[in-house]
Order: sequence, then structure tokens, then C-alpha cells
Amino acid sequence: MTQTLATRSRLKIYKSSPELYDAMMTLSTSAAKDVEPELAELIKIRASQINHCAFCLDMHTRDARKQGVAEQKLDVLAAWAEAGDLFSERERAALALTEAITELGHGGVSDEVYDRAAAAFSDRELGQVIAMAVTINAWNRINAAVQTPPPRR
Repeated sequence: MTQTLATRSRLKIYKSSPELYDAMMTLSTSAAKDVEPELAELIKIRASQINHCAFCLDMHTRDARKQGVAEQKLDVLAAWAEAGDLFSERERAALALTEAITELGHGGVSDEVYDRAAAAFSDRELGQVIAMAVTINAWNRINAAVQTPPPRR
């Protein structure tokens, strides 16, 4: 009897391709340098929300709480642009850039979004924020492709 797509088990990609996991971890570590841990978690969560990656959402909301990100920020992160001054200018600039990188098919990264981020961050920091957004998008896409579920707690 053949399994249907709904019941077929997906590839355990990190077991079959451990070098992929190692490379992604190296990229993640490099991208995180010089990005405040709280901001890094907001970037990861927002991209994961857009990409519907349950595994990454579960992981990074827990990590954000450990980093001391306010519950209210986590509660309204999907609507950060409408949250007034709850988010700092650096956070708003990073979140706008993250959304633009995540949703490239919606016109790419506009000059307005890029310039806002460039004004909020040093060149080094801006490069790291871009790398952080790119990296979490890669993780999201890998986990979505193989349907990695969040662990049961």
C-alpha cells in the first residue's frame, strides 16, 4: 500500500545531510555577531511568522522570552508597524527590512526600507541584520520543505 502525501513521513534532512546542518549553524553564528540578542529574536520570529514555520516560531519565541523580550512585543509582533512606539526605531527598521527580504516577490527591498535601516545601523550592523534575515529565511524554507514539527512539550 502506498502512502499518501498526507501520511508520508518527510525526510529527516539534518540526519541525512548533517553537513547542511553544520553549514547552517555556521551561517547562523556568523549572522548573529554584533546583533543584539533581543533584536535577533524579533527578526527570526517575524520572518518565521511570514513563512509559517511552526518549528522556528516555537524555538524563537521561547528564545526571545529567555532573552527578556517583553511579552507585549511578542503578542503584537505580527502587527509591529501598527504598534506605535512599542518598538524602537532600530527594531522597526530591522523588521521592515526583514519583511522586505522575506517577501521579495512583493517588489524587493525598496530604497525607502533600505535607507531607513541604513540610517538606524552602522554598515557592519546592517550587514549582520541582512544576514540574519537571510539565514532565518533559509532555515524556514528547509523546515517547511520537510515539515519539521515543533517538539511536544
